[in-house]
Amino acid sequence: MVRVEDINVNYQIYGDGYPLLLIMGYGCTLNFWEERFLRSLAKQYKVIIFDNRGIGETSIGQKQFTIEQFAEDTYELMVALNIEKAHVLGWSMGAAIAQELALRHPEKVNKLILYASLCNPGIFPPNPEVLTKLNNALSLSSEQCHEWLRLIFPKNWIRNNQDRIREIFHRPLGKIAPDTILKQAEAINLWAGSCNRLPFLRHETLVINGIEDSILPPENSEYLASKLPNSKLILIAEAGHALMLQYPDKFSLIIHLFLN
Repeated sequence: MVRVEDINVNYQIYGDGYPLLLIMGYGCTLNFWEERFLRSLAKQYKVIIFDNRGIGETSIGQKQFTIEQFAEDTYELMVALNIEKAHVLGWSMGAAIAQELALRHPEKVNKLILYASLCNPGIFPPNPEVLTKLNNALSLSSEQCHEWLRLIFPKNWIRNNQDRIREIFHRPLGKIAPDTILKQAEAINLWAGSCNRLPFLRHETLVINGIEDSILPPENSEYLASKLPNSKLILIAEAGHALMLQYPDKFSLIIHLFLN
């Protein structure tokens, strides 16, 4: 734990190389990063993972939940951990946070990886049915948990990879309070986006997504990459929103190749 602004932030560190900061997405704790993925990255990097405000073991604090506030939390975490500069990888909501971090504190970010991202939630939204299912998945009933799986993975992949799904979810994923998830959803809805500011973001950036992502359709990544002056776009066939869990070795290899 470390004190950051008005909260105590739960974090973990793997490895001792150049800093690589991972920012988790909507509704998930740091436990959602798989150990095999973290160990792969830790062979070369000092990998820092943490729970966002109000989720997992990080306290909720008194400040309003906004993407901008999450970015400031991340910046202050870097300061508290004496990280002068780092590569930054953000997933989903975490990629929006990463954008705000790079735009607000460009000196703290080296290379940037925006995974399953967008620059404005209203340009290429998901199907309304997907949004309804995503909100319903906040419940812990087994039926709705299965619905959540169908949101983050393609149907065919689920059908053919039941053993892998059990491997992914056999472990505890930490404290996920419904009130916190609602606050995160409000933060996402309040975010004005970054599209008009992206030309000022000069960091070398990898934009990566699954072609079958139903939560953040890949058109978002294509549009995002088109706005970035120094970006590389990779779209993975037969992959959904959680492609890092579908194809962990491929995902790790792509990250290593980009950062090197």
